[in-house]
Amino acid sequence: MYDAAIFWDWISFAVRWLHVITAMAWIGSSFYFIALDLGLNRNIDGPADGEEWQVHGGGFYHIQKYLIAPEAMPEHLTWFKWESYTTWLSGVAMLMVVYWAGSELYLIDPAKMDLTTWQAIAISAGSLAIGWVIYDVLCKSPLGERPTLLMLLLFAVLVAMSWGYNQIFTGRAALLHLGAFTATIMTANVAMIIMPNQRIVVADLKAGREPAAKYGKIAKLRSTHNNYLTLPVIFLMLSNHYPLSFGTPNAWIIACLVFLIGVTIRHYFNSMHARKGRPNWTWAVTVILFIAIAWLSSAPGFDGDVEQAEAVPLTRYEMRFAEAEGFERSHEIVQGRCAMCHARAPAWDGLRWAPKGVLLETRADVARNARAIYLQAGVSHAMPPANITDIPQEDRALLTAWYRAGQ
Repeated sequence: MYDAAIFWDWISFAVRWLHVITAMAWIGSSFYFIALDLGLNRNIDGPADGEEWQVHGGGFYHIQKYLIAPEAMPEHLTWFKWESYTTWLSGVAMLMVVYWAGSELYLIDPAKMDLTTWQAIAISAGSLAIGWVIYDVLCKSPLGERPTLLMLLLFAVLVAMSWGYNQIFTGRAALLHLGAFTATIMTANVAMIIMPNQRIVVADLKAGREPAAKYGKIAKLRSTHNNYLTLPVIFLMLSNHYPLSFGTPNAWIIACLVFLIGVTIRHYFNSMHARKGRPNWTWAVTVILFIAIAWLSSAPGFDGDVEQAEAVPLTRYEMRFAEAEGFERSHEIVQGRCAMCHARAPAWDGLRWAPKGVLLETRADVARNARAIYLQAGVSHAMPPANITDIPQEDRALLTAWYRAGQ
């Protein structure tokens, strides 16, 4: 079990690393092409819709855009798709590794909804698919011709999903799932709409037919949606590291305001790239929204008082470690060395909330976080930072032995 726990943690690290790398590639190409398209000089002669000259890395680049396609297809055509697909696949893998495999700790909140593991996983997976279906139906309806109204309805869907996730899952999982819900829409746009439409255009050209302009128009709408959804998704994916964002009943409202921030920031850059001026008012709106988020995060605290938490019966997962050999001594170690920070009302100067929202006050708290304690303070010296509470090596060995006994 020693090897399994550590190996699983490294699997999580590897998948997260892959996810970040591919997300950087996808977001980078997305932002680049949106900026390129908006900044094209369209006052040119010839069949091209626009062109732009760029300089980078000591070289000059002459780029032209065709609304449909050139008269003859080039032998080499670069498709931008794998960045999106790999980002989504690695993200789902991380969802499985962290939240599905660790559902008792990270996904299920018995105080909200007492779910079994399979029920929580079914809701998690099903919600991602349902989200795409709802979004796709809206886009293919007559609303597709009214993009502003469509975006408002999409925002309403995101608000409803944010609230719904917060009623079912832990705050951390709720925000992460809203990000996954949005990312699924973005990747499905690429896989189900943008790429098939581009393939139709290429096939028509190879067959000597003139492609219909509607395919490019539809793909452009979905690409624009992806552009405005990108920044909120990044925030939601990072939110699990910051309990101020998820450790409050207002987390679902915070998530909704983040989507508005994404719109204001992208509107500024899109306007700038399109040479329509710099709408500096968007920064004022962004700051106001961010202040509102900071205010919403400050009240109330995490999970009530300690007495209320102690009155809650232990779950089956918590009982496994609470009944394991060495728990009583491990509980004492954690109480003396860790709980002053990882508390509902931290006693450590400068802390208002427990780091990462991890609470280690009650027996249930300690048992629930057994694996994290094992990895952070047992087999490694990651916690406490700089060993500031001076945990001796023999106590770390006891924590390690207790976890292995529970497993």
